[in-house]
Amino acid sequence: MQQQATGDDVTDQATEKPGCSAEEYRFKSGTMAVLEGRPMTTWAMTRRLPQLVRRGLQLGWSVDRKAVVLLLACQAVSAALEAAGLLATTRTITALISSGDMGARLHGALPSIALLAAAAGLRALLGIAIVNISNRPSPRISREAELKMLNAAVNAELVAYDHPGFNDAWENADRGADVARDLITESQQLMSCLGSLIASAGVVLVLHPVLLPLLVLAVLPQGIASLRAARVHYEAGRSLAAERRTLGHLRWYIADKETADQVRSGTMAGFLLSRYRAIGARVDATTDEAIHRGARYALLGAGAAGLAAALMWGALLGLLATGHMSVAAGGTAVFALRSVGSSLRGMVGYGAQLFRTGLYFDDWVEFTEQAGGHRIDRGTTKAVSPTVVRVENVSFTYPDAERAALEKVTLEVRRGEILALVGENGSGKTTLSKLFSGLYLADEGTVTWDGTDIKDHDAHSLWEHTAVVPQNFAHGPLTARDNITLGQPTSGSDENVLRAAEQSGAVEVIDRLRSGLDTLLARQYFGGEELSGGQWQRIAIARAFHRGGLLILDEPTSALDPRAEHRIFTGLRAIAYERPIVLITHRLANVAIADRIVVLDQGRVVQHGTYGELCSDPGLFRELMGLQSDRPGVIPTPRTQN
Repeated sequence: MQQQATGDDVTDQATEKPGCSAEEYRFKSGTMAVLEGRPMTTWAMTRRLPQLVRRGLQLGWSVDRKAVVLLLACQAVSAALEAAGLLATTRTITALISSGDMGARLHGALPSIALLAAAAGLRALLGIAIVNISNRPSPRISREAELKMLNAAVNAELVAYDHPGFNDAWENADRGADVARDLITESQQLMSCLGSLIASAGVVLVLHPVLLPLLVLAVLPQGIASLRAARVHYEAGRSLAAERRTLGHLRWYIADKETADQVRSGTMAGFLLSRYRAIGARVDATTDEAIHRGARYALLGAGAAGLAAALMWGALLGLLATGHMSVAAGGTAVFALRSVGSSLRGMVGYGAQLFRTGLYFDDWVEFTEQAGGHRIDRGTTKAVSPTVVRVENVSFTYPDAERAALEKVTLEVRRGEILALVGENGSGKTTLSKLFSGLYLADEGTVTWDGTDIKDHDAHSLWEHTAVVPQNFAHGPLTARDNITLGQPTSGSDENVLRAAEQSGAVEVIDRLRSGLDTLLARQYFGGEELSGGQWQRIAIARAFHRGGLLILDEPTSALDPRAEHRIFTGLRAIAYERPIVLITHRLANVAIADRIVVLDQGRVVQHGTYGELCSDPGLFRELMGLQSDRPGVIPTPRTQN
């Protein structure tokens, strides 16, 4: 299996070991540049929490406004009930410890006790309601986040997939989409603690103002430690994006049907599983380091918090001993301080969770806004089916490539004409076809449709008038009809679909399907059917014939038998009257149908002309033709029986 190291922080050097390739998936686990441009001071992290709560509520509002309104109302009522309960506690204690008959004291405390019970019961009911209401929009938020991320991906330039950082950005955004549902839940939990804190803190301030700052001081060290630990875990998780993606690729390669036969026949399972374990061990090492660092922060925070708590409770005892606080007020203070402390600790814990969730969600926001830095940003001119497509003096280099894939190429193809591109592997044929169709944009030079630079066209309208049969064509888990129409609206009948199927030979495939065009072409789903490679190629050609505009065929008959291949090429000339056609093939006998042939070598045009002209020209084309027809010694001498 060919391995490709990806990620901006990739190192290509690997130590040679027995059984290992020279280049291996290796990544720096350091996080020095992970959060570049994001301030990570304690104050900056704390200041982000209100922004994250607002963002969580905005997400909830976008999918379920009623739930957000009910959630905020329940939170407000719950906080008010907690304050009322604490004030009732003071009146209850005062009534019980006052002088007089016990029965009279109990009778005097009954209203306060009733208020306490009612407040506790209602708060319990509101707590249940709050949990259920906050859970309602969560799956919708996650699904909406995934939809926006997918929309950003399909609106990224195709070349983005050749940039090392794009796939890591996708991985991080995918994790952000996954935790998006937690924003509303964690925001609710933080708001609940905040409401309880405000209610309890108000009571503490009434009892004695000095207690509140001491309580804040007791909880603050843990808050700082939790935020720092959250940052450490996020940095570790984000630095492992490439490893997680690599493990995903290996899981696919090991278990997917497309490669299952090769894994078995090649006895690769042991090798691949060992590679999976090795990368997993690197993930574990980085994760363990983050856990240990987070634990050190937690220990320091707990120690400082313990000292501050001792100071707070000592101050309460001093106030009681000096008569600055009554016994009833002291009893209420104990309840209030415990409530405030619990709320503060809850805010610290939920705040740390929300902070880390927000960091992952930031990755999602960055990706959806800029598609990993590759959002399509072209003109607004609507394209029409082209008469002339011209590339002029174009050059193109893939990201991080050592040499250009194309250099100073100029040629054109017109409607009614078949232009064939030939050359050895890596000569730039497929790259040039992607420039023709606007899937790639040239680094230098221009590509025009009827004189208009494709950069000035709306990209999607350009592709509406482009039909491509790539070397690796999609096997959509769709019906046969949708696999040909690609989900595009038709005139209401299947006449055009069947015409394209007839021209490509796919009609023979469709006639054998259980439900014809309505048959699901995916055996992994109940009732679906699977096609052979050649049958799928006929479907892929049919979908290209069904679309109008520029037609690009990249090795269109590689999986077809001779009869099916003959059918395609004998019908291609009739199709060419309606559209320009670019044909790429290594079977040079097939390019005899072309009006013009362009021979590429290492990204440059080295020959061009008709089939007859190039066959008589002692250049690369004739050399390749000779190699294809020269098979000395391949016909064995018949063996004799002993």
